[in-house]
Amino acid sequence: MKSGPKVAVLRLQGVIAAQGRGATLSDSGLAALIERAFAKGKPDAVALSINSPGGSPSQSSLISARIRRLADEKDVKVYAFVEDVAASGGYYIAAAADEIWVDRHSIVGSIGVISAGFGLSELIARYGIERRVYTAGKSKSMADPFRPEKPEDVARIKQLQEHIHAEFIDHVKTRRGDKLDDDADLFTGDVWVGSQALTTGLIDGVGHLVPKMKEVFGDKVGFKVYQQKRPFFARFGARMAGDAMAEVEDRAAFARFGV
Repeated sequence: MKSGPKVAVLRLQGVIAAQGRGATLSDSGLAALIERAFAKGKPDAVALSINSPGGSPSQSSLISARIRRLADEKDVKVYAFVEDVAASGGYYIAAAADEIWVDRHSIVGSIGVISAGFGLSELIARYGIERRVYTAGKSKSMADPFRPEKPEDVARIKQLQEHIHAEFIDHVKTRRGDKLDDDADLFTGDVWVGSQALTTGLIDGVGHLVPKMKEVFGDKVGFKVYQQKRPFFARFGARMAGDAMAEVEDRAAFARFGV
């Protein structure tokens, strides 16, 4: 008997980071999952269910590139569905899809680059602590948080950020093409909510995963969900100290967007 259409649902939820801690999204952690989503059962489409405030630019790029490579190799259309937020790196991954759909309360955008830290030089001086660093290469100790901030370090960091930002913009323009509103100021790091983003061209509309896929493939469409497994201890509410701190950091990343 011939089965109905199949959609592979790839759930991507969490902060994007190289470290394999907690429920973070990384290319190495998702590689096998993404490969299975595109290959197993020859799906008619892959739907990305995204809920991410962003994170590592490199990991966002690697994940996005893997999705696009497999979509082209398998000739499978990719749909992205945003839950609470697809911002910064989260939107970078969403842009890998052929279409982007959101909830009316979803937050999208934040196409920019941010770097944050603390300056502790005065604090350690107050307690008589002396910082000793020896380097070969004048820039090896750039932006050391235990030393006073240097204008040349700030200038260099901004130069690096501008390069990453330009690559991010190029990715969005390449993927969204003529859908983007040329008159809209899209790349300032600002965000849009729900249908607000439709006029900018950053999304294709407001719609939810199951109803939209039934609209496209019919009521008999089947779904197969692929998602990362939670760490063993996290399933029982127990976390190691490192994972607990990671959870705090992740929640802070989401909280920047009020979610």
